[in-house]
Amino acid sequence: MSIHVTILGFNSAIPTTKSSPTSQFLEIDERYFLVDCGEGTQVQLRRARAKFSRINHIFISHLHGDHCFGLPGLIASFRLLGRDQPLHVYGPKGIKRMLETIFSITETHRGFEVVYHELSGDQSQLVYEDAKLEVWTIPLDHRIYCNGYLFKQKPKERKLNMAEISKYPEIEICDYHNLKKGKDFQLSDGFILKNESLTIAPEPPKSYAFCSDTRYKEGVIPIVKGVDVLYHESTFLHELKEMADYTGHSTAKEAAEIAQKAGAKKLVLGHFSNRYEDLTVFTDEARPIFPETYLPIALETITV
Repeated sequence: MSIHVTILGFNSAIPTTKSSPTSQFLEIDERYFLVDCGEGTQVQLRRARAKFSRINHIFISHLHGDHCFGLPGLIASFRLLGRDQPLHVYGPKGIKRMLETIFSITETHRGFEVVYHELSGDQSQLVYEDAKLEVWTIPLDHRIYCNGYLFKQKPKERKLNMAEISKYPEIEICDYHNLKKGKDFQLSDGFILKNESLTIAPEPPKSYAFCSDTRYKEGVIPIVKGVDVLYHESTFLHELKEMADYTGHSTAKEAAEIAQKAGAKKLVLGHFSNRYEDLTVFTDEARPIFPETYLPIALETITV
């Protein structure tokens, strides 16, 4: 199964008529996630015709408004839509106080439980896991505490090669589980059938990394090593590196260097300063370093 990433918004700070602040909708093995929730996310979810009522886990990178101001409204809408399932919210320490204060002042009655997972560590940690997927934090370097998130499919079981298996009557249905797990099979005469001859390797697991607001940070590289698609902020061009460092952001050149050093397969830039009208200047700067660099398109779905 693939990872599908729908870009809901990708510009920095101020919404425009053409784009919204950061937010992404992920569909992975029939699981639905939201990453960041800037202003206008609800409208973008509807425009994308996303199954947002099935979102059970929301990951917030940091508590700057352009990454989280859409969250209280989305949670309030979940109540109006009749939600009764728990909602898990992952984000920096303080996100519970922020949301619960808003809900208290506005007398927003949810009707469902919000389960908070507040983060404060400076090392990558596993924050979500099920039978098919893991989500790890990517500690970043912004003006306030900030994490990216790495979504990694778990390796799938091997597929049975029934044409080959049928040649050996000794192999029974009860043996299939061990074969899928990669184990060899021993015949009654002691001959060992190698698993590779009885099964077919599955598709390699896919991975997607979301790196929100951050200065250039090489500590990201080992965490996202070999990632299939890397989304990395690039608020400025490198001629404004001093401003990027001051404000806690990266340049397109720096994002490309991270992708190149991490051995990523594809890089998607985002979080552009509103000073740039023509966004192709970002790919112009990044592609000499990392050719597989692309601009996001609002409501476009990237298949990993």
